[in-house]
Parts: sequence; structure tokens; C-alpha cells
Amino acid sequence: MTTFVDRVELHVAAGNGGHGCASVHREKFKPLGGPDGGNGGRGGDVILVVDQSVTTLLDYHHSPHRKATNGKPGEGGNRSGKDGADLVLPVPDGTVVLDRHGQVLADLVGEGTRYVAAQGGRGGLGNAALASARRKAPGFALLGEPGRAGDVVLELKTVADVALVGYPSAGKSSLIAVLSAAKPKIADYPFTTLVPNLGVVTAGSTVYTIADVPGLIPGASKGKGLGLEFLRHVERCSVLVHVLDTATLESERDPLSDLDVIEAELAEYGGLDDRPRIVVLNKIDIPDGQDLADIIRPELEARGYRIFEVSAVSRQGLKELSFALAGVVAEARAAKPKEEATRIVIRPQAVDDAGFTVTAEGEALFRVRGEKPERWVRQTDFNNDEAVGYLADRLNRLGVEEELMKAGARPGDGVAIGPDEDAVVFDWEPSLAAGAEMLGRRGEDHRLDAPRPAAQRRREREAERDDAEAAYDDFDPFA
Repeated sequence: MTTFVDRVELHVAAGNGGHGCASVHREKFKPLGGPDGGNGGRGGDVILVVDQSVTTLLDYHHSPHRKATNGKPGEGGNRSGKDGADLVLPVPDGTVVLDRHGQVLADLVGEGTRYVAAQGGRGGLGNAALASARRKAPGFALLGEPGRAGDVVLELKTVADVALVGYPSAGKSSLIAVLSAAKPKIADYPFTTLVPNLGVVTAGSTVYTIADVPGLIPGASKGKGLGLEFLRHVERCSVLVHVLDTATLESERDPLSDLDVIEAELAEYGGLDDRPRIVVLNKIDIPDGQDLADIIRPELEARGYRIFEVSAVSRQGLKELSFALAGVVAEARAAKPKEEATRIVIRPQAVDDAGFTVTAEGEALFRVRGEKPERWVRQTDFNNDEAVGYLADRLNRLGVEEELMKAGARPGDGVAIGPDEDAVVFDWEPSLAAGAEMLGRRGEDHRLDAPRPAAQRRREREAERDDAEAAYDDFDPFA
């Protein structure tokens, strides 16, 4: 049964925004109280948050589909819909978020670090919010915007200060067990360690973490064995410790060749050349192990390595090793730049950026792409002529019709707004602007215009009261 998962593909979907409401205030003797439709609620976001109590991505391996709740629609009486609840997904410290093409979207390090993996849709405006001096009684509202949906890849890169690397059965797990309180599985056969082990070591005033990377073998960087699956866990470490077995029972192996093989795999993986190296000659409690350590030590020192001879069984040399690692870790921490306060990056829009593009596709088709036009299309109820007119008016004010003329569009040509899969296509007519103005005036109600003579307003109220009383007299509750 899988107990450790460090890479998953997550399918996330944010909540849809609630639709706006088209409503007119109704009260006795006040049939023209004005629009009072509320706005729709915002859809919930899908948010990834670093949680120190989470150490694996196992939950998302079993349940990869996650969706936030939708916003509620607006209601009459200027009541806005409730916002959808955000879906907060806890992830381990050191999780990297990538898209399906491998592009890094976020690197989540540190308790509480957040990343919005999918943003909820905006709520649609109600007709109360759409009212203006020219459009006093809109008979339409905007639809809620669909929430974002897509796939992200989560990769866990262990956040540790020290990484122990070496061949299987070199004694890495034994070292972690005696240096810290970790209790990894230990046995005398290759690939005992199937998942990275993490331990906390205290050396004087320095506390650091140490990770045991599962056994590397020749070809690990190309996917052989378990190495490629766990090489990513050494990327964040401050120092690499080569654990060499000086008492190996395999005649074709020796510590120097093991070191060369592991270094070749690290170089093939890339990005680790700047990490300091320390060599640990393990198992010197065995007579042959001590003899071999004495033989190869001069060669290793000639290569510039710091050498420590230790025994996980007799605990010989462990104190010196732990304090040496603490010193290297402290130096690495001091060399890191201090974290700056959160900065707000302002990216002003270019003066020549219209916010949309018009491109010709074929002889009689033009495509409009842009955040605003595509969002407006998604929020339009095409069953309502007044809403369509409002959309046309907005597009005209944005300059879409002018750009279509510059691009060579002719009456009757097709215009598509949005991407191929869900574009809205219509036949373009240059008179669209005039039609938009006419449709935009559909929301006007001249009975609401002011000022009007008091006698006229009194006659209108009396006529409306008479109509209401006549309708009440003719009403049959048993019909």
C-alpha cells in the first residue's frame, strides 16, 4: 500500500459566480419603485496552503478532483448572493506547483504560504447596479462568470539542510537513526529505504534537518532504480554528504568508484554544483572497513573533500560529524539573503494597449481576444435582447467595431469572440453601434423622468390605484 507520495496531478475547479438578479421594487401604491436586483456572489477559490503537519501528497493521490463551491444568485430587495466558500488544500512544506507542461507556477516554502490554484468566477451585477441616469430601469442582469478550472502538478521537494547520498546499504538510514530521533527501516539488503527519511539534529545551539535520499545507482538520473524519483529531494539542501561503505561485500565495488558514480549522477541531474560536499567513511568498526578507510583517505583529501570516519554501530566519530555539519549549515544560512517584506509589483498597462486584439482568420472570419470582451460575453444572457444590446454598447465603447473596420471586416463577415472551443460567433454589421444605443435605451422608463408637474403625477397615481383596485375586484381565488 502506498504511504508516501511526492508527485500528483491535481484537477482543480473554482466555484462559479452567482447570477445577478433583475427585479423591480414593488410596494402598494408604488408600482414604479425602481430596480432592486442584487448582485450574485463570488465563486470560491481553490487555495494551496503550506501546513507543517502534512508530510505527503497521499490524499490528493487518492482524490485528485477538487472543486470549490459556487456563489449564490442575487435576489430582489437589493439582496446580494452569498459568496462561495474557498477550498483550502493543505500541502507539505517544499511543494512545487507546475502546469502540465512543467512550467513552475509557485514554490511553496514556509508555514502558511498560499497560492491560488484556481480563481473563483465573479458574481454577475444585478439590475440595481446596472441602473444609470440613461438606463433607469434595466430589464436584465449580468450572469455569473464561470470559475477557473484546470490541472496542476504538485511535486514535493523535501526541505532539509543536509542530504545523505550514496549507494544502497551504505548506512545512510543507520546514520540518521543515531544522529536524530528518526526511526527508519534498516536492513542489510539493497533498497531498504523506499521513501526519504527526515530527522532533526541538535548540535550545540544549531538545530538542522537531515534527509536520507533513497539509494542512488548508475543511471539514476535517467530513471533507473529509485534515484530519479527522489533526486528532487536534494535540491533544497545546503550540504551534500557522501556516505561511503568501507566494508562492502561486493567485490566489483570500492568507495572511490562509488563516489565517482554518485557525483556523475548528481552532475547529470544538474543544479547541485554549488553545494559543499562532505565525505563520510562508514562502518569503520569492522577491521577491514578501517583498513580500507586508511587507504583511500589520502586520495579523498587530495580531491579537496573533508573526511569523517564514523561508525553508526559503535557511534565513533558521530559527535565530530554532527558539529561539522552544524557549522556548514550555519554558514549557508548566514549567506542566504534576508527575506524581504512583501512587495507590491505594479505593472502599468501600456499606453498603446487596447486590452484586446482583432485578427483575421480566413476571408470572412475575424477573432476578438481579450480579457474584457471574453468576460463580457460570458456574463451576457443572449436570450434577453436588452442584455445583448448592453453587450454591443460596451464592445463599441471599447473600440472593437473600430478595430474590425481597420482589420478589413465587411458587413456579413463572421466575428468570433473568445477561444475556438467556446467562442461566440455572430454576423457583423457596421450599424451595430446604432443598434446598441437603441437597445441600451430599452431600460429607460419615461414615467420615471423628472421633473413633472404635481398635477400630472397625482393623476398618474390615481390611474394606477384605480387599475390596481379593478384588478383586485376581478381576482377570483378559486379560479
